[in-house]
Amino acid sequence: MNDFRHHLIYIKNQFFTFWGLNVLRRADAPHVEKDMMEKMFGMMMPKGINELPLSKMNMGRMGAKMINQVMHRKNVDDITTLMRNAMDAEVKIVACSMSMDIMGIKPEELIDGVDIGGVASYLGDAEESGLNLFI
Repeated sequence: MNDFRHHLIYIKNQFFTFWGLNVLRRADAPHVEKDMMEKMFGMMMPKGINELPLSKMNMGRMGAKMINQVMHRKNVDDITTLMRNAMDAEVKIVACSMSMDIMGIKPEELIDGVDIGGVASYLGDAEESGLNLFI
């Protein structure tokens, strides 16, 4: 790309660390070998975006149903669609390698299209980025 459009491209980044990694976990993750601590973390954490609570306002799951109903009525996309749209828009989604190691999350457990990197690579991307989220 040698034309002016090259200068209009902004790198868009989302960097997921610790509990934010649960957003990136596959619901249908393959079995991977883990030590006892990693297994315990895995059992405590939600497996994927659809297992995460939408709101603290739960009230026996009634709060989540109410919020989903309002979102649907107001034509707000669900979180899965928003994530897919971000990836389709070439947002760079990076899982923190250090957090993955600490929490026992293996690369095979992550959804397709996720990069794995450290804080240094995140900071390098953020410096040149037009949009940047640390989750």
